[in-house]
Amino acid sequence: MYRLVFTQVLRRFDAEAVHHLTVSALALLARLPLLRRLLHRALAPHDPALRITAFGVHFPGPLGLAAGFDKDAVCAEALAALGFGHVEVGTITAHAQPGNPRPRLFRLVPQHAVINRMGFNNAGAAAAARRLRRTRGVPVVIGVNIGKTKVVPESGAAADYVAGARELAPLADYLVVNVSSPNTPGLRDLQAVELLRPLLTAVKEVADGTPRRTPLLVKIAPDLADADVDAVADLALELGLDGIIATNTTIRHGGQSGGLSGRPLKERSLEVLRRLRARVGDRLTLVSVGGVEDADDVWERLLAGATLVQGYTGWIYGGPLWAARIHRQLARRVRRHGLKNITEAIGRTAA
Repeated sequence: MYRLVFTQVLRRFDAEAVHHLTVSALALLARLPLLRRLLHRALAPHDPALRITAFGVHFPGPLGLAAGFDKDAVCAEALAALGFGHVEVGTITAHAQPGNPRPRLFRLVPQHAVINRMGFNNAGAAAAARRLRRTRGVPVVIGVNIGKTKVVPESGAAADYVAGARELAPLADYLVVNVSSPNTPGLRDLQAVELLRPLLTAVKEVADGTPRRTPLLVKIAPDLADADVDAVADLALELGLDGIIATNTTIRHGGQSGGLSGRPLKERSLEVLRRLRARVGDRLTLVSVGGVEDADDVWERLLAGATLVQGYTGWIYGGPLWAARIHRQLARRVRRHGLKNITEAIGRTAA
């Protein structure tokens, strides 16, 4: 049914307009406690076989929603009620900014892909913090993804990330430093270890100083050379980070400017995951994102060493019940393989 609606109706409208309409509808759902709880009871992962603990945080299932959808932390509870095991909000910058000019979001339907050049459009850290302080009506693990304000020069990047972290780290179940979006000029340059080390050190000091110590991860691009992937992995171990999210969108698509996500990213995202696992083993939590479309993809990422998996473009093409459906299929697969818990599958095919 959803595929018919998407093909005949949704794809005929501007992609960003549909995005904003969906976020508004979910924000409304988040304010309807009875409906929200009923959906959560029906769709959220409740099977004990799917429970995972990573960096001290308990997740009801391995599949979460990647950053980029709920940019301002307005509908995380509704997303959890639809079946996501965690929701990563953002990317949020210290200061509000409008992002890049429209149009800036494009579907590539035959490839099951999306190109975005949004540019971290968001209302800023203070606005997101006000929403995150609200009592959560249903259980939801919320990660907060922070980025650099566009007008801030490279020399001020660390201070800008720290400003965002001070607002948001105490309210997050985990914090992510995003240095890998292609849509903020110069941002990916911060992945160079000599620039990344002082930035992560400064943000980690803030995250470590929160009342519960907020776990800190870094999100990297698929376009890094293999040697640079290794260097970031080594740095993460050196600094005592909690994990790495791999990967963001790619600029290697030979088309218009912006980052490509979805099916074409699948192969490279899996390559980076396998390389990271070979480098760090189980000393870091690896979160795999990029080209995740179905339960087979999630299972493959777990076997390759990911503890958690995220999707976004797969949800666009898979429909509102996508995450709930995948979690049900994963629970059946766990039992079919004679496992007690899905964590027993993690890293089984890793080198």
